[in-house]
Amino acid sequence: MAKNKKEGQVAKEIEDYTAEIPSDAYLWTSFGAMGVSLTLKLMKKNDLALFVGQWAAPILLMGVYNKIVKVKGSD
Repeated sequence: MAKNKKEGQVAKEIEDYTAEIPSDAYLWTSFGAMGVSLTLKLMKKNDLALFVGQWAAPILLMGVYNKIVKVKGSD
């Protein structure tokens, strides 16, 4: 059974700050990371391309979290 717990102060401040960022920013930033990754791959910089390409998923996850917090709130 889960008890009703409140968010910590740091999480609340981060959520307040990131709530000002439009949800589209996360989507376009992840597309940008994929584009940069593709460019690096075409330039034969495979290790760097893989590194940058792996940014897309965490950026999208941050966007999903941000959207949930905007719609449902954190507490």
